[in-house]
Amino acid sequence: LEEAALDKKSNNFILSVYFSPGGSAIAYIDVSTGEFYVMDAGTGENYDRIVDEIEKVMPVEVIVPESYLSDKFLNDNLVNRIRGSLRRIFINPCGDWGFNADAAAEKLKEHFKTVSLESLGIESKHGIISAAGGLLAYIYDTQKTVLRHINRIRTVSSESIMQLDAVSLRNLEVVDSEIKNVEYPSLFDVLDFTKTAMGSRKMKNWLKMPLTDTELIEKRHDITEYFISFPEIRENIREMLGEISDMERISGKLGSSGINGRDLVSLKKALRRAEMMDGIIKKSGSELLAEKFICMNENLGRVIEIISSSIMDEPPIGIKDGGVIKPEYDEDLKKIIDISKNGKKWIAQLQEKERKRTGISSLKVGYTSVFGYYIEISRANLKNTPEDYIRKQTLVNAERFITPDLKEYESMVLGAQEKIKAMEYEIFRKIREELENYIPEIQKTAAKIAELDCLASFAVAAERNNYVRPVILGGGAMDIKNGRHPVVEKNIGYNEFISNDCFMDIKENMIMVITGPNMAGKSTYMRQTALIVIMAQAGSFVPADSARISVTDRIFTRVGAADYLARGQSTFMVEMIETANILNNATEKSLIILDEVGRGTSTFDGVSIAWAITEYIHNRIRAKTLFATHYFELTETAELLEGVKNYSIQVKDYGDRIVFMRKIVRGSTDRSYGIHVAKLAGLPEESVQRAREVLKSLEEANYTKDGKPKLGGAPEKEADNQLGLFDVGGDSKIGAELKKIDINNMTPVEALQKLVEIIKKYS
Repeated sequence: LEEAALDKKSNNFILSVYFSPGGSAIAYIDVSTGEFYVMDAGTGENYDRIVDEIEKVMPVEVIVPESYLSDKFLNDNLVNRIRGSLRRIFINPCGDWGFNADAAAEKLKEHFKTVSLESLGIESKHGIISAAGGLLAYIYDTQKTVLRHINRIRTVSSESIMQLDAVSLRNLEVVDSEIKNVEYPSLFDVLDFTKTAMGSRKMKNWLKMPLTDTELIEKRHDITEYFISFPEIRENIREMLGEISDMERISGKLGSSGINGRDLVSLKKALRRAEMMDGIIKKSGSELLAEKFICMNENLGRVIEIISSSIMDEPPIGIKDGGVIKPEYDEDLKKIIDISKNGKKWIAQLQEKERKRTGISSLKVGYTSVFGYYIEISRANLKNTPEDYIRKQTLVNAERFITPDLKEYESMVLGAQEKIKAMEYEIFRKIREELENYIPEIQKTAAKIAELDCLASFAVAAERNNYVRPVILGGGAMDIKNGRHPVVEKNIGYNEFISNDCFMDIKENMIMVITGPNMAGKSTYMRQTALIVIMAQAGSFVPADSARISVTDRIFTRVGAADYLARGQSTFMVEMIETANILNNATEKSLIILDEVGRGTSTFDGVSIAWAITEYIHNRIRAKTLFATHYFELTETAELLEGVKNYSIQVKDYGDRIVFMRKIVRGSTDRSYGIHVAKLAGLPEESVQRAREVLKSLEEANYTKDGKPKLGGAPEKEADNQLGLFDVGGDSKIGAELKKIDINNMTPVEALQKLVEIIKKYS
């Protein structure tokens, strides 16, 4: 992998998919860092979940067994859905043999040098074995190198992390903003004050996978709080962090034999900074930091020693061009380098030495390209030639000789540069092989540094943005005082943002039905609540005066109106699919955000759907829910359902204009102020005026004979006998069948399936 092509703040995952009704799985590897993850994707035809998990990982490449492309069912339901969700990635078909359970198991055992998969914790997970083994086989086939840095498999479990589906990550703009611009940052952009590339990648993963273990969450909060309380220690550590290179990717290069001298010098410098950080931590006296973040040990000290003694301080990029190894590291190398550099001096010294030994003052040492190095003696002095001289060439007036010393020198000096390059490369290769033994230690230290960097970054964000430590509760309550949206606040300024409270539980304050005009702040309020929960469980402090939050297992969002027409799905269909996913998967520990659900159809249908969803959540799921709506009729559920409470966004109405107060208050509103908003948006005055006339007509109940609003001056037409879409005649078979259905005991999905059956039967 070309380093310049990699985003230092993002992982570069290659992902494989294995589908089986008995157990599907995905596996993904970042070859640049050695991270290897596997995930059980469940049983049955759960294509939505598989595609969702892939979208969360955001791989650069997806591989699938080639038979999936020829199988129309799998190609339509899985491969094309992956393609539709991730349009900028490569999908590569690979030979099915690599995904065969036996072949995949053998590949894994061969790579990890184990006789059993039990040591990897995946011995009975056939889907995971197929996905992981197939992926590993593909990477070996394409990389054509060793992969010593891929030395462990991590299983991603839903038990210890909050489940955030790709829709929610996208809607809440957790790691990526819909508008990719510095002026419209994501939550990650607001919190990312990390000093290392490793820390930046770690923070992204933390935000995508917040914790659900209270003890682990509070440990992160403890360290963040320590760094806020002791800013001098924090900044001293951050100064060291700023000089640490990307040790994860350096270990990746080391493990795949792609490392060069400059990388090793960077690794040495990084480890020396880690030593200095250890000194700062020890001097601080903090057991909290010492217990978790002391990085160095004897083995890593040995790594520094090896690199310091062998590699030049400023080596070239190439490892086969010489100039990488210190001459004093190897005696033979030093000798040949000295000869190469000091050739003229050596010749002069030899000539002087031989003149003294022979007493021939005219003796000279020379060189020709044909005969090489020689000692020349004139004919008049041949009688003084030493016995160890070997005749090489006869001239008219002189003889040329060689000696054993001269012959040895010639063999060394001729092609010395090529010999130096070859010797240096061989020495470098041996150093690399020795350092490969320390890859696991380097990776562990890199992970510690990344985590330390993240927590120090959380502290900086909290200090600069006036965040507070959240209290993690048992039970199901959530009590946020003067909460703020971390991203919007960053854009408009701390003093400009209007904060709001949020109190919810799983009894009398379970569902907040929020009414009010567009642009008043309903969506911002709901999203800020979700983001505060994510921040708290990721280990960050939160934007509020105080926050008491129960652990949330999943966050679901149904917001926005992104149209999926390119996938053959209307906005309303996508809305219903996402809502069905929420109703089928949420638990009483979940947080649900619903924004204007039902608006993609007729008013009566929309109200009916919104009402049914509210009842279902209240009676069946009992999850904390924020439901923003323009359907004033939905506020009546507060009178019928104990856990529903009405809220609205405060508006000041001055007749011809309105002012949004951005404050949420108890109680509902029956006005949406849509015409005022249209005027603010720049709708032509003629259209605004006509809208007021139509509104007045509707409010005065000015209807035609058949009960439809009378909005124009045209004469009424006689009503025809055409039944409406949902009208049912007295002897209708459809009506009889509908009456037999017990909708109170059906899930939303079952209801949709029944509807499809009836349509097929009678159409």
